[in-house]
Amino acid sequence: MTDIEIARNTKLEKIGDIAKKLGIGEDDLEPYGKYKAKISSEVYEKTKDKKDGKLILVTAVNPTPLGEGKTTISIAVADGLRKIGKNSVLALREPSLGPVFGIKGGAAGGGRVQVAPMEDINLHFTGDIHAITAANNLLSSLIDNHIYFGNELGFEKVVWKRCMDLNDRQLREVDTGLSQEKNIVPRHDKFDITVASEIMAIVCLSKDINDLKERLGNIVIGYNKQGQPIYSKQLNAQGAMTVLLKDAIKPNLVQTLEHTPAIIHGGPFANIAHGCNSIIATKLALKLGDYVVTEAGFGADLGAEKFIDIKCRKAGIKPDAVVLVTTIKAIKYHGGVEKEKIQEENIEGIENGIDNLYRHIDNLKNKFGLNVIVAVNRYLQDTEKEIEFLKEKLQEKGVELSLVEGWAKGGEGAIDIAEKLVKLTEKEENLTYTYDLNDSIKTKIEKVATKIYGAKGVDYSEEALQEIKKIEELGYGDYPVCIAKTQYSFSDDPKNLECKGDYNITVRNVELKTGAGFVVVLAGKIMTMPGLPRVPSAESIDIDENGDIVGIF
Repeated sequence: MTDIEIARNTKLEKIGDIAKKLGIGEDDLEPYGKYKAKISSEVYEKTKDKKDGKLILVTAVNPTPLGEGKTTISIAVADGLRKIGKNSVLALREPSLGPVFGIKGGAAGGGRVQVAPMEDINLHFTGDIHAITAANNLLSSLIDNHIYFGNELGFEKVVWKRCMDLNDRQLREVDTGLSQEKNIVPRHDKFDITVASEIMAIVCLSKDINDLKERLGNIVIGYNKQGQPIYSKQLNAQGAMTVLLKDAIKPNLVQTLEHTPAIIHGGPFANIAHGCNSIIATKLALKLGDYVVTEAGFGADLGAEKFIDIKCRKAGIKPDAVVLVTTIKAIKYHGGVEKEKIQEENIEGIENGIDNLYRHIDNLKNKFGLNVIVAVNRYLQDTEKEIEFLKEKLQEKGVELSLVEGWAKGGEGAIDIAEKLVKLTEKEENLTYTYDLNDSIKTKIEKVATKIYGAKGVDYSEEALQEIKKIEELGYGDYPVCIAKTQYSFSDDPKNLECKGDYNITVRNVELKTGAGFVVVLAGKIMTMPGLPRVPSAESIDIDENGDIVGIF
């Protein structure tokens, strides 16, 4: 059966019954049908004195076209913990429509380990991303309306971009205001995908609705002739934007196919944004569960780095253990094995590709000071010889391996890793950030590039250097950096998989995000508005004669 058929043939529990497992009553639940609900903002206040549970971060090697199943492993681990009698909670990101209709597909797990209702979660869900899109574009319309009626604030340069939650490369650069109406001012504009919008980051980093409103008012939307920033609060935009986001800031409650509670909220990409679910959702989950399983987007060089250097720092939390996801296929792919031969037994391919795994382990253990276990998402074609070889190699590094068979067996296939994680979370660790906030912006970038990416150094465009100078002169030099880089490689070149020899990271521009409270660093050729592949997933998605959705995976 396909993922969607497995999900559709599984009987779900009513969302009120899922909430009861977490001690959430009817008065604190806002149902969106039978199987989805918003959690009232009052629940955190009611539970704030409870001891936090253990936080388990799931990350991965650099992704390959074959798929590693990071979300699948996250769900399996949470279900596995329930199987051994632990009160576990999932805290995941919301999927974007961009990947759903593009190349990556949905983000609700797979096989016997999914969050449900799967179609809803992958599509409109509870409307959070649509609300973020609306708030973003309301601000754009207020900016252009202000300019139309005389430009009292003296906009010389507008830096705020419009957005939409779909991949559309045609909108990366656009000219607007071409109707030739009297007083209308044509200008060049750009689009981001919604999950790269600063408002998505703000929703995910805000501690409550008041903090949200303040951050929305602090967004830099442009500059005047003197080079001074213009903020959205100068347009009195923050109130209306907050109204649009008043429900979107509340976490969403759903369930796995095995009825483990899942809090799914916020969805910034990790290659072009900070890649973590909301602080509100994670901190709430820590009050409601004894073990919280969360994930960071893409590979550990991007998602885990931002989770630690941005989210953990801002939220005052830290992972008690890290699950590093890989597959035998992924290791062989990083070792140069052709896709057509990837399913054949190949010890040499594993030996050649294991360096990518080693580098992520080294970063997590020795750079960040965290407890690490490697989860191998097992496929039928993986041979015992390959698995044993990998296990021996990891033992040499002092790292445990766990074979996870959640896709085929559900939580039963994750009991081994669940038991190992319970022990691992009891071990001491010493969380270390990559840089100090008082470092200069260039120093922060260079520390991430050299320590985490393994680069020799950093090259800057003249435009990037000028922007860094301006940001520091404005007094925002103490912000963390959010590096937008390809997910496929430690380098900024998606084709440089092995990363052997010397390479530099090229910074072509930086963008100040005063609402989110970080500086986005654009490295290599990364785009904040992705495009569709030659054959997008949208071509296979349909609704059949029974009214059932098909083609989402």
